[in-house]
Amino acid sequence: MDRKQEVLKAIIKHFIQTAEPVGSQAILISYKFAVSPATIRNDMAQLEKEGFIYQPHTSAGRIPTDLGYRLFVDELADLEDERKKAVQVLQEIEKNYHLEKAKEKIYDGVSLLARATENISFATLPDNRRTFYLGLSSVLRQPEFLSDSIRASQVIEVLEKHDNFVNLLQDLEINDEVRIFIGKENILEQIQSCSLIVTKYRFQGYDGFMGILGPTRMNYTFNQIVLEEIKKLLKG
Repeated sequence: MDRKQEVLKAIIKHFIQTAEPVGSQAILISYKFAVSPATIRNDMAQLEKEGFIYQPHTSAGRIPTDLGYRLFVDELADLEDERKKAVQVLQEIEKNYHLEKAKEKIYDGVSLLARATENISFATLPDNRRTFYLGLSSVLRQPEFLSDSIRASQVIEVLEKHDNFVNLLQDLEINDEVRIFIGKENILEQIQSCSLIVTKYRFQGYDGFMGILGPTRMNYTFNQIVLEEIKKLLKG
């Protein structure tokens, strides 16, 4: 590829990225040609004469013509370099797509859990340390919390401090089995008025914690079975 073709290639790449007419100085600086600005201007003048670039009326720069694009596509494009970029972009998009789908499935699971148990239902999200939870309003209407606003605010505070809650779950060494922590069995003092039913989920390569938090006056067996059934839905 001669220098004039390299200049055309640089003009086209620059225009694709910026949508702005390209001047000789921009080409010289951005693409590090080891020649003088006058040489680049001469090459651009020749490319314009041959019909590969042209000068819009409102600018001193040049933009590609259809003929310029045709030469670029047929002879000048870096196929292997662009193939690597395309594969990398697609892999990232696919990764994000699967992550979003996993989140949607987990959101659905937590929503079902909250509706069935009428307690706080939660799950840690697969891409970070945040906790998604639903059902707080249902729990706060329970007599235990209506009569004790401090107890209610402590529970809310634990849920809002995501790192503390996730650290609590990790410290409990939870595995695939559903575990139940009643009242003072909970490590964090703020939720020792509650019971925690929790397990570890796995979905399409992601894992995290999912469970139920509510007053000690809860239907333990029913809630445990509901959580187990939600885990089955995730596996499906």
